[in-house]
Amino acid sequence: MQDAATAHGLAIEIRERPKANSLAEAAELLGILPSGIVKTLVVKRADDTYLFALIPGGRSISWPKLRAVVGVNKLRLPEPELALAATGYERGTIVPIGSSTEWPIFADESIVGRRIAMGAGSHGYSLFVEADDLIAAYGATVADISVPETTRD
Repeated sequence: MQDAATAHGLAIEIRERPKANSLAEAAELLGILPSGIVKTLVVKRADDTYLFALIPGGRSISWPKLRAVVGVNKLRLPEPELALAATGYERGTIVPIGSSTEWPIFADESIVGRRIAMGAGSHGYSLFVEADDLIAAYGATVADISVPETTRD
């Protein structure tokens, strides 16, 4: 992953961290707010190609918004084995940097201008990067593609 970041002129910081059982716990371990952790979600299109959706903690994909931005009427989260085959990373570690295929990236507009933490390709690590640098390095599309997560009682 470091080689891929360097090839894209991207400065990243990788930190080792203990396993976290929740977003709040991961944020506490990293000393940041939960919204500072960005999930990289692999999304499968009907034509069997993929894209990455970068969604901040505490939010989830807005499927209608993402479909509209991508210009398709069908998207879904793939099974774990398909996500691994598409990216080379296991769920929970996925990051667009160093993915086995450079799928298009769609970043939620709320991450713009922020330093973010995300998966680092291996369990027990987090990657820190300036969101604007990541967006520029990979030509990501920035749009409103998320909604606040609903709380479960």
